[in-house]
Amino acid sequence: MTVGNQTLVTEFVLTGLTDHPRLQVPLFLVFLIIYFITMVGNLGLIALIWKDAHLHTPMYLFLGSLAFADACASSSVTPKMLVNFLSKDHKTLVVDCFTQFYFFGSSATTECFLLSVMAYDRYVAICKPLLYPVVMSNGLCMQFIYVSYFVGFLHSAMHVGLLVRLSFCKSNIIHYFYCEILQLFKISCTDPTVNVLLVLIFSAFIQGFTFMTIIISYFYVLFAILKTKTEKGRSKAFSTCSAHLLSVSLFYGTLFLMYVRPGSGSGENNDKMYSLFYTIIIPFLNPFIYSLRNKEVIAALRRKMKK
Repeated sequence: MTVGNQTLVTEFVLTGLTDHPRLQVPLFLVFLIIYFITMVGNLGLIALIWKDAHLHTPMYLFLGSLAFADACASSSVTPKMLVNFLSKDHKTLVVDCFTQFYFFGSSATTECFLLSVMAYDRYVAICKPLLYPVVMSNGLCMQFIYVSYFVGFLHSAMHVGLLVRLSFCKSNIIHYFYCEILQLFKISCTDPTVNVLLVLIFSAFIQGFTFMTIIISYFYVLFAILKTKTEKGRSKAFSTCSAHLLSVSLFYGTLFLMYVRPGSGSGENNDKMYSLFYTIIIPFLNPFIYSLRNKEVIAALRRKMKK
């Protein structure tokens, strides 16, 4: 589309992870296996929680919601990346690019809030065990989940709405493997200062608020664990938190490095690795992190296998 002397972009070209032809097929096979395991792991965990009445508790309702967010995040990025590994045509329509960012962005924001309410759930369970059935009812748990998804969808919609005001005429090449918002700003011929500021402000606020909620919750949990007199009690309390802490460390570590740290011109390859980690690797790892050492999940799986 031509306006004046400028040609407006209607399609983007994603360069992908690498431009080496010999690596395309091996990378396709690696990420196809990762995606398959990701979907089986997350959807399988959701089905197990849904089917087993013993897992109908707030902790596992949050875990099932987190698994769904992980499945959505991975599905918004990986299939297109897999197609591009084997195709010479890496073009994607502008509307498809914005749609991809919307679904990934909403899933990532939702995951931030889910991780924070999961930390609050562990705080109540360990620090106020007698009040847990009252404070963390299934009804309140579902309200937390609905709000987490609503904020995620609203936050992503705001950024997509601001993206629509931008025009792209400098270039249509995105040096990335998915439609990452900061990369779109780089090729915009409209001043994206407002967009950049809002991404930084909202990212810092959402990640800061949810991360501080997690830190404060675990601060009280740590004191409660230290006050526990028996070694068995300490071990049990720590085991219920260790998986969540590992997941939080991986997720927030890469998000902070990507969206909150000051930008640097020499870090594009590092940015790709950070993005690869939180878009594909973390959704792949989470089912293992939460299931392998979880006795209740393993017991539920054994019951279903016997049937």
